[in-house]
Amino acid sequence: MTKYTNIFFSAMLVCVLVRSAIFAAEKKPLPLEGGYAVVVSQTTATTDGWSDVLKTLREKYDAQVMLHPPGKVEEALSELQEKHPRYVCFLAQPNEVRGDFVVRVHQLTRKLDDDPWTDCIWAILTGYEAADAMRIVKEEPLEIRRVLAGTPMRLECADSGVWFSELKKNEKWTKESGKAPVAVTGPDDTTTAIIAELVEGKAQLFVTSGHATQKDWMIGFSYRNGFFVSQPDGKLAGKDITGKLHTFSSDEPRVHLGVGNCLIGDISDADNCMALGLIHSAGVRQMVGYTVPSWYGYMGWGMLDYFYLQPGRYTAAEAFFANQQALLHRLETAQQMNLSQQDVSGLLYDRDTVVIYGDPAWNARMAEGQNEWTQILTESREGESITYTITLRKTAYDNTDKNGSQRGGRPFFAFLPVRLAQKGTVEILAGADFKPMIADDFVLIPKFAMEEGKEYTITFRGKMRN
Repeated sequence: MTKYTNIFFSAMLVCVLVRSAIFAAEKKPLPLEGGYAVVVSQTTATTDGWSDVLKTLREKYDAQVMLHPPGKVEEALSELQEKHPRYVCFLAQPNEVRGDFVVRVHQLTRKLDDDPWTDCIWAILTGYEAADAMRIVKEEPLEIRRVLAGTPMRLECADSGVWFSELKKNEKWTKESGKAPVAVTGPDDTTTAIIAELVEGKAQLFVTSGHATQKDWMIGFSYRNGFFVSQPDGKLAGKDITGKLHTFSSDEPRVHLGVGNCLIGDISDADNCMALGLIHSAGVRQMVGYTVPSWYGYMGWGMLDYFYLQPGRYTAAEAFFANQQALLHRLETAQQMNLSQQDVSGLLYDRDTVVIYGDPAWNARMAEGQNEWTQILTESREGESITYTITLRKTAYDNTDKNGSQRGGRPFFAFLPVRLAQKGTVEILAGADFKPMIADDFVLIPKFAMEEGKEYTITFRGKMRN
């Protein structure tokens, strides 16, 4: 049974549905209406092991299956346009994800209707072997309480955790549950310490930055440190500064965000690849990473702004979607915002090159923690009409985090549980001065300064999509 927090009821509403700041772990597989589709090649759909993954997805979500010829994912477009599912899982074997597959999926998912936004919450489901994908599909909802990072983090947003600096030797911060973060002295070489946190500390969120390739992650950025390296057969190892290898494995379910790493999300060699190694050997059930060298950073570091700094508000896949729409909105309003050519080029560079692996409907989110504002969405229905109100209120917390590039300033963002009819039918009843951008399935409000204790509301009405 679904559990919601921060719920306000109003007797004046015909029907109220609240999508609160926090969703607890829930058994209901699809929190948003609109259905689930699996896009899969004819080859993968009939390959031993992978066909079982497809069957499990279909049964779990009552999913529609959309087949396409090998190498031609675009041929699923017409069926996607007809069904317009809320969630789309691109089930693919590793050799199918190589090359420009990620770019093509990005572009495909913006073509389901004629607006410029992404039209579904999507992810690519793959693994070193079919058993990896099956573990992802069968995973239970995850409430993330412990975080591990190789870069500075606002530990106040987590129940507990630890981070090691990639910039300053021996810098380490820790946080125990119910206590404030404290600085401690870390080791010169953090390779085995990070491995211990993954294996014994059981961190459920793993965040990395710094230099990386498809085959390794350089733990230190401005000082000598060890590496994480991919190994044959989907395995991982730590390589310390003496060159000694420390092989390890963990099946603790976790999310990995390669927020600042180059190339870590690129699957170039299925037998020796960081992305597949993390999924196969490090318990990663969902992963976000660049498939190209990273320099601008909006799509990578922005995952922390939505997923981590707003604890509990979004799943990893929802945060990826929200960050993508924030990027697209920034491009759409580039002239009004007087963005530089470098900013426009950077946004275009990031737009189609960051990937999310896993199940798009997996309910993995941070445990409830400190947040800068409360965000409540209510709806009322009457006939074919539906009215949404989003209410924002600043709290006493400050989650500002300047670590990384292109941080902060992300728009307020709320998913609409029920889709609205196509554009042109929406009427803004209150809050037009905030310039909300209302799509068929979400509302995006440019960030503005809020006064503590003051309430801000945006109300709009439209017709429900048939």
